[in-house]
Amino acid sequence: MSRLLLVRHGQSTWNADGRWQGRADPPLSELGERQAADVAVVLERRRDGTRVDRIWASTLGRARQTAVIIGGPLGLDPVVDIRLEERDAGEWTGKTRFEIEKEWPGYLDEHRRPPGFEHDETLLVRALAALQDMAGSLQAGVIGLVVTHAGVIRAVERELGGKSDPVPNLGGRELVMGAGGLELGERLLLLDPAAVEVTTPNQI
Repeated sequence: MSRLLLVRHGQSTWNADGRWQGRADPPLSELGERQAADVAVVLERRRDGTRVDRIWASTLGRARQTAVIIGGPLGLDPVVDIRLEERDAGEWTGKTRFEIEKEWPGYLDEHRRPPGFEHDETLLVRALAALQDMAGSLQAGVIGLVVTHAGVIRAVERELGGKSDPVPNLGGRELVMGAGGLELGERLLLLDPAAVEVTTPNQI
């Protein structure tokens, strides 16, 4: 049975500023770089009989940087896949929640979205296909690490019947490839909770 660790990237500079990112490409903050380095140590010291054998990442810099930092001590070069990119945030890209509420009053509370915002239906077509390909390429007992984005993780959780809570940096969800396809495992956090930054429920 193959397993994927589906995790959010380290803190980006726009995470630190509280800005919606979508397909924008801000880099990791200094904290985000430290978070990724800490996770590399955690994964290098695993003692449960399993190992991370493959790393995949979104093409966006904050995810790609995270994967490169983690992969270094493990001797792994990440494979980038555009299907793991964050959803397009449309006209909200680069805006804070305060700015969104001012320009689109009530939208956040009512779960409404602006023109150009990528909805779950489109996101899931690409993301689930990528994850199935990745899980299917792993041998039994081997773990694949997938560095992606909060919006992707939460959409996958909803689609597979799980609860979709905010996702902290370097947190996410384990996925298992069962006989019937991908199944949700446990929520996971690869960092000490004191070292993470958590999104608000709607921020991506």
